Amino acid sequence: MKLTVVVDNNTYIDQYYWGEPALCLYIEDGDNRILFDTGYSEIFMHNAELMGIDLNALTDIAVSHGHNDHTGGLRHFWEAYDLHNVRLVSHPDAFLPKENEGLEIGAPFSMEELKRRVDWQPSRSPVRLSDHITWLGEIPRTVPFENGIGIGRYRRDNLWLTDDLADDTAMVYEGEKGLFIITGCSHSGICNILSYTEALFPGRPITGILGGFHLLKDDTRLRQTVQYLNAHTQGTLYPCHCVCLQARHRMMNELPVAETATGLALDIQ
Repeated sequence: MKLTVVVDNNTYIDQYYWGEPALCLYIEDGDNRILFDTGYSEIFMHNAELMGIDLNALTDIAVSHGHNDHTGGLRHFWEAYDLHNVRLVSHPDAFLPKENEGLEIGAPFSMEELKRRVDWQPSRSPVRLSDHITWLGEIPRTVPFENGIGIGRYRRDNLWLTDDLADDTAMVYEGEKGLFIITGCSHSGICNILSYTEALFPGRPITGILGGFHLLKDDTRLRQTVQYLNAHTQGTLYPCHCVCLQARHRMMNELPVAETATGLALDIQ
């Protein structure tokens, strides 16, 4: 699997790509070309062109969750490209209206518009995207210290309800040496994601993780998370997007952590 960070909050020195507080990853596995999230704006298309990525060859779009820093680029994408034959996989609730503290934080389009523009295939269950990549679907909340994670509200049938972010998910690559997890924000809990991955792929080691862990302060939950990661992973971690400096510092003191930024390219066996 080849993985390229097309958009992240962070950018490397002397690599002149654009960054924004968002995430977009491009993944190649065999004949499959997968975009995992689309960032906040149109800049993923600018970066993709500079990186030599042909977005016309895309086979799938996988959505980690419905927040606008992961879905906002979709409107720009379908205005510039014909996506009618591109499969888009997400949780059924990912594109419901979302708000937090008076701000709209959901995708900037309706589900009706989405259905007209792409081959939307919503699912709560895992979906096989390629020979080696599985989109996990709805993540069970089984780790006690990650219960109760949520942000804002979502609207269903004209009712605003507390959003526990059931739509948040991740992907898993089955490699020769073990499992590599790809996350968006891990609102469902990075340890819950690990636990579910271990349940779906029993007996296989987790050899790496790349993505957002949504760890925004140095607190008890962070310390418990680092302990869990230490016990359940064996390889390098690539925290990015929504991981604060204090969290990265603590993780780097106790775990094998690599810097992640727009332009990072990995070849994972």
